[in-house]
Amino acid sequence: MMNNIQFFTEGITYRIQGKRKLKRWIICTAAEEHKSTGDICIILCDDNYLHSINREYLKQNTLTDIITFPLTEEESLIGGDIYISLPRVIDNAKKFRQNRLEEFHRVVIHGVLHLIGYNDSSAKEKSEMRAKENYYLEKLLIT
Repeated sequence: MMNNIQFFTEGITYRIQGKRKLKRWIICTAAEEHKSTGDICIILCDDNYLHSINREYLKQNTLTDIITFPLTEEESLIGGDIYISLPRVIDNAKKFRQNRLEEFHRVVIHGVLHLIGYNDSSAKEKSEMRAKENYYLEKLLIT
């Protein structure tokens, strides 16, 4: 169990606030879901960078706020790369009338939930994912 959670930027300049608290939150979220954390890279980038990943790897020609690549095969361990478009997060915060930091946290936990194994392809899965996001966002507020 490494708990190696790292933050990077690609094509943007941004300083993530509260990295230690975010790492603890991710580790606690995984533990509550009966998982351990391995290597997790959270990469903040611009729209162009994430759009190119979306086209190349997912064959989708759309802008998105997040793409998650799980990179572990061990059932009890989560790890992978979480790419987040900061401009999408900012736009979505405005669109949904959310605080930017809260929207950023929502997208981070969304990626972590994907690493854990949750999907959001169907309406039922989206509903379950949103409920989990809300649950873990509340936990972040009280830690």
